[in-house]
Amino acid sequence: MAERSAEMPQEARPDAGTLQVLRDMASRLRIHSIRATCSASSGHPTSCSSSAEIMSVLFFYIMRYKQSDPENPDNDRFILTKRLSFVDVATGWLGQGLGVACGMAYTGKYFDRASYRVFCLMSDGESSEGSVWEAMAFASYYSLDNLVAIFDMNQLGCSSALPSKHCIDIYRRRCEAFGWNTYVVDGRDVEALCRVFWQASQVKHKPTAVVAKTFRGRGTPNTEDAKSWHGKPMPRERADAIIKLIESQIETTRNLYPQPPIEDSPEINIMDVRMTSPPGYRVGDKIATRKACGLALAKLGDANDRVIVLDGDTKYSTFSEIFNREYPERFIECFMAEQNMVSVALGCASRGRTIAFACTFAAFLSRAFGQIQMGALSESNVNIIGSHCGVSVGEDGASRMALDDIAMFRTIPTCTIFYPSDAVSTEHAVSLAANAKGMCFIRTTRPETFVIYTPQEHFEIGQAKVLRRCVCDKVTVIGAGITVYEALAAADELAKQGIFIRVIDLFTIKPLDVTTIISSAKATGGRVITVEDHYPQGGIGEAVYTAVSMDPDIKVHSLAVSGVPQSGKPKELLDRYGISARHIVVAVKCMLLN
Repeated sequence: MAERSAEMPQEARPDAGTLQVLRDMASRLRIHSIRATCSASSGHPTSCSSSAEIMSVLFFYIMRYKQSDPENPDNDRFILTKRLSFVDVATGWLGQGLGVACGMAYTGKYFDRASYRVFCLMSDGESSEGSVWEAMAFASYYSLDNLVAIFDMNQLGCSSALPSKHCIDIYRRRCEAFGWNTYVVDGRDVEALCRVFWQASQVKHKPTAVVAKTFRGRGTPNTEDAKSWHGKPMPRERADAIIKLIESQIETTRNLYPQPPIEDSPEINIMDVRMTSPPGYRVGDKIATRKACGLALAKLGDANDRVIVLDGDTKYSTFSEIFNREYPERFIECFMAEQNMVSVALGCASRGRTIAFACTFAAFLSRAFGQIQMGALSESNVNIIGSHCGVSVGEDGASRMALDDIAMFRTIPTCTIFYPSDAVSTEHAVSLAANAKGMCFIRTTRPETFVIYTPQEHFEIGQAKVLRRCVCDKVTVIGAGITVYEALAAADELAKQGIFIRVIDLFTIKPLDVTTIISSAKATGGRVITVEDHYPQGGIGEAVYTAVSMDPDIKVHSLAVSGVPQSGKPKELLDRYGISARHIVVAVKCMLLN
């Protein structure tokens, strides 16, 4: 139920003149939407019309911001399923906006401890998405009383009426069941909207939902509340007539200007973050890269107090628990809701307020791929860590084995993909990701592996490491992560037989160190073998093949996992699925025979 609301004081109430200006602003917004969509020959003018009063009240009466400085950290935030200059994160696929808004609100309340508020406008259609309700549960659990979600209840979906139609009470009960303070309002009534938004600002310890009954195409004859107009711009001759009609209803020429924000956000610095000391490992130490990643996050957290870590109820497996123990106030438990975890991370990282790392099993990230894609379109600087990759997961079974995650992240245009092989390179991957522009994905391994790099080793994005090299090398073998050790073991076995191979540890799969790959290939007679704990489609082999495809003298043979894997011991599975040292030895000999 809605909190017992304080009476809106007289000084906060809009006078009759202001209310009329707000109505006229809504009319002008309708005109702008009709003209813009006509000009573009695409768009949703009827959907824009249903929320015009909501937008008018929010932007010209309720929200506090500087129009001349949309990126100002003290501004109120607004999330909409569009990408505009004043909208921080693109959420073009429905159902993602509220999770992003949760991240912004969490940052405002717990990290910035600032006065800015966060408003998220959603359609009733997109509230069918499960990610919306993941976000609803998150906001309630963390008492995000600086967050307001507005449901634009115009009853129409893309192709038909929605199941609940205009049964507003259904949505009220749903929101209340998730622990939200909830108001029901006529979305056409600017005075009522002013009142409920003011009341929402007085509520403590709960987020607020405003369920607004609206009508798609409001103000346009023969279009209002019609099912057949979704996503269609008005024909130009009809648009001109409707614009004249709306203009005839405008009574004022006065403008309203937003109140300035309360300037109480802390000054922060997230640039050039460096570890306080070199990696504390020695060659020969044995530690899983997933644990080394958890230790690196805690070390990075010591270097900068804006480093935060999110996890999806896997912290004891991803070792993000190490960060949680050191900095519990900067750790966000998102529970088993990976879509929302990624959205919250995007919100936390927006406007450069935090350095966010989101952790879970890499296999679980496929369900959040839409959120990852939208984050890339927004050019978000967010870091995602996926552990338990490949068949080397072993006894945990096939459902935990990420075998398509490299392919997924390779399609993200702004994404850097790290695949460290040992603890030292893992610590460098975390440090580099913290300072990189755009999205980063760090792929970590479950089994323990030996440290092969000294603490003084230098790492760069896009720079591979050549681990074995001599003038007698016959084949270049390229690995990453767990398969680097199989390549080294194969090199030792082949050396006993008088066959020498060059071994490359990629470190980053995207961008790929094309220079090192091509020069090594040419030095080994154009013979290249890639070996990866991943399916062949979209993996390392295809990346390398693409990089050298213009050179007809370079031949690439790929060793990768095929088929549906089963549980077993990691070493046994590496061999069963064709990516062990034994298979590399066979592949090298076959390539030399051809």
